[in-house]
Amino acid sequence: MENSGPDYKKFLTPSVISKLNAFDLRARLMVEGFMVGLHKSPYHGFSVEFSEHRAYMQGDNLKDVDWKVYGKTEKFFVKQYEEETNLKCYILLDISKSMSYASEGNISKLEYGTSLAAALSYLMINQQDAVGLTLFSDKIEKYFPPKSSKSYLQEILKAFSLVSPSSKTNTAACLHQIAEKIKRRGMVIIISDFFDDVNSVLSAIKHFRYKKNDIILFQILDPLERSFAFGRDAVFKDLESGEEITTQPFQIQKAYKEAMNDFISTIKNECLNANIEYNLIDTQTTFDKALFSYIQKRNKIK
Repeated sequence: MENSGPDYKKFLTPSVISKLNAFDLRARLMVEGFMVGLHKSPYHGFSVEFSEHRAYMQGDNLKDVDWKVYGKTEKFFVKQYEEETNLKCYILLDISKSMSYASEGNISKLEYGTSLAAALSYLMINQQDAVGLTLFSDKIEKYFPPKSSKSYLQEILKAFSLVSPSSKTNTAACLHQIAEKIKRRGMVIIISDFFDDVNSVLSAIKHFRYKKNDIILFQILDPLERSFAFGRDAVFKDLESGEEITTQPFQIQKAYKEAMNDFISTIKNECLNANIEYNLIDTQTTFDKALFSYIQKRNKIK
């Protein structure tokens, strides 16, 4: 039997990635696994643009020979290509306490979001794009302006390794502040559960569109937050306010799911109307869906 190569998908599985302590290792394995999978898929990854010529060397692909140059010089030169650069990317990660929730057998929304953000940072800088990072809760906790050096990537990955859930949520106010910091048009990636006043949050997200940025939203939810499939009496505690309620989940499951679906639909539809890319992802989902969403958006904004 022919060897099909390593099982790259294991590096895209949240439960596997969560067992790796070093964020640089997490990011590298996720991206390398993803690129292997992308290569095997019908998609072709990033586009390239012409850069310069160099002398032909044995082993070079003949399709890259510039025959027009040969016609003028009678010497073989090949076209060199480089990946498109100079895109500024801003990753905004919600680290409020609601993001710390994890149902049994799943990683937390914060751990999922942090791993995703680390992989995106690794991917961007290896594509020579500039990446910036903002960690926010009810205030801006950390802000890194966009840069594209490999040494800067290590600073960002170190920040991810130190992330812990912080304080309450004031998503809209933080997003407005960050939008005002962005002076040059770029790509804005927001990773959050968006558990806040939905109209205020949507208004803040549109602030980025007003400033001509391209936006990708990743709404990260735990599977139980969507299904509310708790099987027995339970005490529910607000992770941010500390308030508690005891109830039988089946009594409120229908109303809860309707409210959750309305909440999700509102965000999704408003994003569609504003030409904002929206992705609903739960913490069981492999990371390739999110990474491919970034690639698609990046290739559209050339």
